Amino acid sequence: MMRTWQITTVTDAARARIATARLAAAFGVAPLERTRLASALSGRLRQCLTKGGAWRLTLETSEGVLRAEIASSPAAGEPPWHVTVPCPEPADASVLHGVADDPAVLAEALLGADEDTAVVLDRLAEQEELVLFHREELHQTNQGVLALHAELDAAGRAQREAFAAERAARQEAESARRRLTFLADASAALTASLNHEEIVRRLPELLVPEYARTVDVWLFDAEDDRHPPAPGTSSSAAAAVVAGRTGRPQYAADHPGGLPGVDDLPPSETHPGTPVLCIPLPTRHTPLGVLTLTPPGERWDPDDAVMLIELTRRASTALENARRFEHNRDIAETLQHALLTQLPTIEGLNLSAHYLPATYGLNIGGDWYDAFRQPDGSLITVIGDVTGHGLHAAVMMSQLRTALRAYAVDGGSPGVLLTRLHTFLHHLQPDLYATAVIARFTPGDPVLTWAAAGHPPPVLREPDGRVRTLGAKPGAMLGIPLRQEIADHTEPLVPGTTLALYTDGLVERRAQGIDPGIERLAAALGSFRTEELDADLRGSAERILHPLLSDSERDDDVCLLLSHIDSRTATVSTGSTGS
Repeated sequence: MMRTWQITTVTDAARARIATARLAAAFGVAPLERTRLASALSGRLRQCLTKGGAWRLTLETSEGVLRAEIASSPAAGEPPWHVTVPCPEPADASVLHGVADDPAVLAEALLGADEDTAVVLDRLAEQEELVLFHREELHQTNQGVLALHAELDAAGRAQREAFAAERAARQEAESARRRLTFLADASAALTASLNHEEIVRRLPELLVPEYARTVDVWLFDAEDDRHPPAPGTSSSAAAAVVAGRTGRPQYAADHPGGLPGVDDLPPSETHPGTPVLCIPLPTRHTPLGVLTLTPPGERWDPDDAVMLIELTRRASTALENARRFEHNRDIAETLQHALLTQLPTIEGLNLSAHYLPATYGLNIGGDWYDAFRQPDGSLITVIGDVTGHGLHAAVMMSQLRTALRAYAVDGGSPGVLLTRLHTFLHHLQPDLYATAVIARFTPGDPVLTWAAAGHPPPVLREPDGRVRTLGAKPGAMLGIPLRQEIADHTEPLVPGTTLALYTDGLVERRAQGIDPGIERLAAALGSFRTEELDADLRGSAERILHPLLSDSERDDDVCLLLSHIDSRTATVSTGSTGS
């Protein structure tokens, strides 16, 4: 179906619009689509009337679509305009013909258009209510989102605060771990030495520059006098004196230190801008001295100050132990040297003894040697080693030396003397043991008699340069809870023979044991010519000691006693004894 209207006036446009609305209703076009068609058509017709001229409206239905087209006259050259709406139902012919120009039909069409508009308005009202509902729902959703955002923001702040607290706790734990590690390492470094001067030297090396800019140690001597402070410490002398007198740490600065366990003092007049921390070196009685420090920055962290006070306490313990060790070592060394025998002078028999104290640790006092005559003119040479070290070992060595001389007055062979010493030591000190070798030279007798108790074997050099170890089975150590009779052994003596007695400090090495050291001693002794030993036995002994001790840490005493039968003398004489 097709209808056409010519439009030149407003009336033509109104009639065409009304007819189009009526036809759209007849074709079953939905009210919303009819309203859209009417609105679009009205707008286009208004534009056409504005432009003027003749226009043609064509309304056509085909295949369920209602198509409206407005075209101008061919002379105007205006492109046609069109709009389409769906029309599901075919129109009644009477309706189509009645849409013409009947006023009643036109009025009915207008009423129908108004009804369509009312329906559209109702739909719009429903849509508006729906929009209002969704708007309210959206508002409530927005409120919920805002509340959720607020909760998330609060949770985020709480999480950030928790992270900050965790980070601060981790940093505090790391700082505490660092301080404890430093304290443990520093304590180990300080207690590793038994030399108080080395401990004093290590303290600044440990603390500068991380925990202090400068460090000075002010020690008191035995008479409680104070050594002059080191250069640069005059500004802290007053605070150091207070710390040493009161036994409490002192902080001298122009501001309070706020350090736990530390008293505040006014700043130094000479250096008012330099804070100084003075910590006494405590002992059970009076302080050993005072440690004075200046901070690495503006001031100390309170935890660092607590750590420094604890380190000073441990340094004081190390210094006290070192001083006690040095005191005991000096006593033991003095006693050791006082008890070492001046060797007798015997015609035809040269003697050379060497004693070297240990250079590491409190190892003074265990090793000893002796040489003396028996009433029958025989010469007793002995070398021994008391277990343990220090003053106690030195005292026991002196008692064994005295007991041996007393037993020798009654005569007796080396084995008998060692047996008596074994019994004596077992009853005197059941928990102390000793080793020893005794060799006896008898005038006019070309035989050496010797006995050993748990000691390294003697080394014998023969006149032709051959060296051998006297490997006869020795007795057990002196003092062990065992009854024993120590046997004598004999070796022939000819001019040019050299006997070496020694302690284990000369030949024993921790990584190698004792046998390689004995072999080295035998090789060194065999390297001398008989004439060299005749002429200078002491110099020969020194040339033996040097290569044997070159690889030693010297953590034990060393004794070497050489007895040499002069090759220019047929027998050992009973000549004079000297010291």
